[in-house]
Amino acid sequence: QSCCLIEDGERCVRPAGNASFSKRVQKSISQKKLKLDIDKSVRHLYICDFHKNFIQSVRNKRKRKTSDDGGDSPEHDTDIPEVDLFQLQVNTLRRYKRHYKLQTRPGFNKAQLAETVSRHFRNIPVNEKETLAYFIYMVKSNKSRLDQKSEGGKQLE
Repeated sequence: QSCCLIEDGERCVRPAGNASFSKRVQKSISQKKLKLDIDKSVRHLYICDFHKNFIQSVRNKRKRKTSDDGGDSPEHDTDIPEVDLFQLQVNTLRRYKRHYKLQTRPGFNKAQLAETVSRHFRNIPVNEKETLAYFIYMVKSNKSRLDQKSEGGKQLE
């Protein structure tokens, strides 16, 4: 079976993958004003991997924040790097959820789980200078966090 989407008035002929045309996908399409629609004559809701990745990439893009005066100088721009957690396995997402004790409804599918984890991941506060300094120290001293635990000394958090 082929993809159930119509793009710019033409039906997509790519083979359908396991991703489905959900309300969330429909919301993303309408918010971003994409020229995609579902073919109502099709009996399934599966979309091709191309459109799945396209919709995810459009949804994950963030606009740069600019200063109040509208200046475009680099010191006023903050670029939020995106991590595509949709590429992780379901078990990895579940372990993340369990580690951080995230509250979710039972029976979440991979997309819902990845969205919840992504939202949490984006909101974790990070002291970048401290993290980079610690990383450089660990690389230069040829140690890893696992070495710290095996030494029986003070563990870092």
